[in-house]
Amino acid sequence: MTSKKLVNTVAGCADDALAGLVACNPSLQLLHGHRVALRSDLDSLKGRVALLSGGGSGHEPAHAGFIGKGMLTGVIAGAVFTSPAVGSILAAIRAVAQAGTVGTLLIVKNYTGDRLNFGLAREQARAEGIPVEMVVIGDDSAFTVLKKAGRRGLCGTVLIHKVAGALAEAGLGLEEITKRVSAVAQAMGTLGVSLSSCSIPGSRPTFELAPDEVELGLGIHGEAGVRRIKMASAGEIVTLMLDHMTASSNVSRVPVQAGSSVVLMVNNLGGLSFLELGVIADAAVRALEGRGVKIARALVGTFMSALEMPGISLTLLLVDEPLLKLIDAETTASAWPNVAKVPVTGRKRSRAAPAEPLEAPVSTTAGGLTSKRVVLVLERVCATLLGLEDHLNALDRAAGDGDCGTTHSRAARAIQGWLKEGPPPASPTQLLSKLSLLLLEKMGGSSGALYGLFLTAAAQPLKAKTDLPAWSAAMDAGLEAMHNYGKAAPGDRTMLDSLWAAGQELQAWKSPGANLFQVLTKAVQSAEAAAEATKNMAAGAGRASYISSARLDQPDPGAVAAAAVLRAILEALQSPGV
Repeated sequence: MTSKKLVNTVAGCADDALAGLVACNPSLQLLHGHRVALRSDLDSLKGRVALLSGGGSGHEPAHAGFIGKGMLTGVIAGAVFTSPAVGSILAAIRAVAQAGTVGTLLIVKNYTGDRLNFGLAREQARAEGIPVEMVVIGDDSAFTVLKKAGRRGLCGTVLIHKVAGALAEAGLGLEEITKRVSAVAQAMGTLGVSLSSCSIPGSRPTFELAPDEVELGLGIHGEAGVRRIKMASAGEIVTLMLDHMTASSNVSRVPVQAGSSVVLMVNNLGGLSFLELGVIADAAVRALEGRGVKIARALVGTFMSALEMPGISLTLLLVDEPLLKLIDAETTASAWPNVAKVPVTGRKRSRAAPAEPLEAPVSTTAGGLTSKRVVLVLERVCATLLGLEDHLNALDRAAGDGDCGTTHSRAARAIQGWLKEGPPPASPTQLLSKLSLLLLEKMGGSSGALYGLFLTAAAQPLKAKTDLPAWSAAMDAGLEAMHNYGKAAPGDRTMLDSLWAAGQELQAWKSPGANLFQVLTKAVQSAEAAAEATKNMAAGAGRASYISSARLDQPDPGAVAAAAVLRAILEALQSPGV
């Protein structure tokens, strides 16, 4: 079965993709009759060297995304993963020559088809009297034994585009640019790793991986790598990649060692989430700095993809200050990132958190809670939430993202950790305030924010008194805060349904002679009934409000969790010795 792709036709997807980029970028133009994109200001390049690159489509933003002042003059695109036609390459060379450039440098990735087609176009252009040179980039560090075909051209080619572009912009001649970028190309290496393959439009994936396998050392055309490794953490995979890239036994290694200064590129091969990309970038920086390597610049993003391949490549380029100035030179290329022109290594990456304000003194008229009672109640609540994790996640999958149980378990573990640090405050106000801060920081999601709001507001009426009427007022304050900021109301199928039902029963605490446990028992029963009733409600707030009510045939997980918390509090308070 072929994979799904958002294209008009398989045959025309490369043309349509390039046309779309040009349509949205006024600084680019298509060369009529060819799959070629050029700078729209070609006439401004009179007397300078032109830079052309390209290759198969499917590597976006390479190569057209790197056209601009300070980078490429133009690119020639082939069909997906296919070398461009000789005729189109020659047409691009002629176009830049007719604009008055003094020579053309072809920057070609080391693949057989690209070498042949660009090479043939070069020979034909030179026969016409056009000065043309060609550099073939092979930055692949995957192969421990060098093959006749040499190292493949991968993401490091983009750095060559940048260096050559800066040199051309500075007015250097064709021979000098060729000489200097050829030297730079020898000082870098790239290695890729992927969680699965990609698929060319109209085709099936190019290779299959077991669920616990990762492909190491693969190229950018969906071809398999040099070996398969077991799935591991991001940090472990990055370490393995760096070990492979720099091993003395690897003939395609990049000679990075302690004391080296490098440019690091963390390249998304197309289908990796930005979250994973950040994790990989952090692991790469830590691993390199742990080896004594200075990271002069770090580029993180999608530079040379392999369609939708969920993987990354790491590129290391050895640099000195003159080379860094070329990397830092200005460019208008749309896909080149806004890189800070300062070293990554040696920079302070965090600042001290602001000091918390001093706690206001608690009125001596306000009664306290025994530490033992508070600990027992909180431990019961935590145990209850941990036990409900799978059940709450299952309920949440019908109307949300399936993490309600995980979110509440995260809160429970945070509270358990907090209790191990020392006895909780005896003051109810301070206790609720501390719990609020803890949940806001550790629980996450809308539930963390709502519980934080509830506890923060509930703490205020307990500053002066802690009798039963004050606890009822605290419940009222918490519910009002949840309603004001969360916008949910009773009947909207949220956690507020359970808490509001309990709050109505707790109004009885405001009457003289009210019994603590009788009222609290009714409140818990009402909360549980309200939670069960949510399965018959149309969602009016929260994520579930976007889902068809016909699919919501289970109770709201937030309401179930809130009712369970109240039940745990009641049972803990009724325990012997509390």
